[in-house]
Amino acid sequence: MAFSVTPGRLPAIVLDAGGGMDSSEWGTVAPDLAARTGSEIIAYDRAGEGTSDESPGPWRADNAAADLAAGLTRLGVTKNVVLVSHSLAGEVAFSFARSHPDRVAGAVLVDANLPQFFTPSETAKLVALNEKQVEDLKKAPSTRQTRQLLAQADGYGPVHEAYHKLTWPSGIPVAVIVSAETPFPTPEDAQLWRQAQQDFAHAAPNRTLVTAEHSSHDVPLDRPDVVGTAVENLLKQVR
Repeated sequence: MAFSVTPGRLPAIVLDAGGGMDSSEWGTVAPDLAARTGSEIIAYDRAGEGTSDESPGPWRADNAAADLAAGLTRLGVTKNVVLVSHSLAGEVAFSFARSHPDRVAGAVLVDANLPQFFTPSETAKLVALNEKQVEDLKKAPSTRQTRQLLAQADGYGPVHEAYHKLTWPSGIPVAVIVSAETPFPTPEDAQLWRQAQQDFAHAAPNRTLVTAEHSSHDVPLDRPDVVGTAVENLLKQVR
């Protein structure tokens, strides 16, 4: 797995990109955070993304979290981590925080996949919507990208039915950033996405909610300043 490290003090800020993206998504955010916070900045590519090796079999957040934990251990970062996780990486953040709560000082979830969104009806709807895309991918030439997409689609329904039941460790503070546009074009799905972000943020007193105005789902690209400010504010709580 490929890691990029900017030296600095703790907490270390770990940048985890959205689905189909790699550490280049943080190209503007990473140097800004280094300048703002003086923290160690760690950006990495999950297995199958960027310059990291592929991992065979279905994609699972628990496996990705275990990969991240092993990589951070190799880097000597065994505690005092702030996770900054976009979109799909929210699922990795949940798994990491639940399995290693002693290593996580806080998190900034950037328009992230949250359990509250994946109701049984919404998950069934997403599975149905993805059926044609999955069939098309199976017929397409096998490439690194198509294999990764198929790995993420494998078992999507049961995986997200289980994810819907997960809770975040109560002692870990979180900043929640929701995009103005959301990743969904239909009003119903967009409202459910916004409501899920709000419900998660309002479920504990150590969580805050920020809206990234004038931003698509690609908040790290559209509004890196919002990400930087959210991280900076969170650090004031945990340092």
